[in-house]
Amino acid sequence: MRPEHVKYLRCPSTGAALRLDAEETVNGRVRTGRLISKADGSINEYPVIEYIPRFVTSENYATNFGFEWNLHARTQYDEVSGHKMTEDRFFAFTGWPSNLEGQVVLEAGSGSGRFTEQLLGTGATVISFDFSNAVDANYQSNGTHPNLLLVQGDMYHMPFARDEFDRVLCYGVLQHTPDPEKSFQALVPVLKPGGHLATDIYLKSIKFWLLNTRYLVRPFTRNIPSERLYWQCKRYIDFMWPLVRLLRKLPLGQAIIWRLLIADYSTKMPNANDQTLKEWAYLDTFDMLSPRYDEPQTPRTFRTWHEKANLTDINIALGSNGVAGTARKPITVDHT
Repeated sequence: MRPEHVKYLRCPSTGAALRLDAEETVNGRVRTGRLISKADGSINEYPVIEYIPRFVTSENYATNFGFEWNLHARTQYDEVSGHKMTEDRFFAFTGWPSNLEGQVVLEAGSGSGRFTEQLLGTGATVISFDFSNAVDANYQSNGTHPNLLLVQGDMYHMPFARDEFDRVLCYGVLQHTPDPEKSFQALVPVLKPGGHLATDIYLKSIKFWLLNTRYLVRPFTRNIPSERLYWQCKRYIDFMWPLVRLLRKLPLGQAIIWRLLIADYSTKMPNANDQTLKEWAYLDTFDMLSPRYDEPQTPRTFRTWHEKANLTDINIALGSNGVAGTARKPITVDHT
């Protein structure tokens, strides 16, 4: 982290401002140190480890995500895949402009940082956090950018001030938290009045839920240690890959492939080479089977969450990852 970014952080227990005690600084960035708050007679300390403030430990329900994103740190980056999957999804479903200079944006759930890169490309100051040690993978790709503060923190106890951010982005995260609605509602207080919120969640429907074989298999796979499950998925995909190539030629081939629990992106990345498609299959098949929580929602339920949060300009649409929503936090007018 950079010393000047401490102003964006708060003690998650008390909401008090934090003081930075830097121990080792490299090229203007704090590699190790402590963040200290004093409030109500108590002192709370949080470590800065390898340039990242850590408000939680890495052993938590999102350990599988830390494993996969550190293993596939760059797989989903557009530069690596050769396709604009991330860029297209980001701009198409947020509706945000390409120039956000002067704005401060919170990214809730960074993963390996594919959307962090897109946000930084807009010129915004980006505060990005993740519950898992996927933040380490994000740091390897984006950590030296002067406009980025990476944090390891908890969505239910965010280390940020209320009414702080011009925009909040939360993609690919809500369905994997213990209480998706509570997680969604937690995003609203840190948004400035008039600020923009963009979120998404897996779609709950007959096709994508009741007829999705992953929800039949997950009760047996989600408790398997991450490393063992990943290598089981990899061996399975390698064994089935010749059949996948044949099934792609059939009219219903894609539906069959996905129900065989193989994530195949050949239609979305038509010019990708075989190794790239396999890397995405390894990653996303593991991603389907490993999360402790996976709670899709209907578009109507997702809209209801927005309405209960008293958001305005609500737009709910089917997106490439399920259901995507955009909205604004109302501007409070004081009539006194």
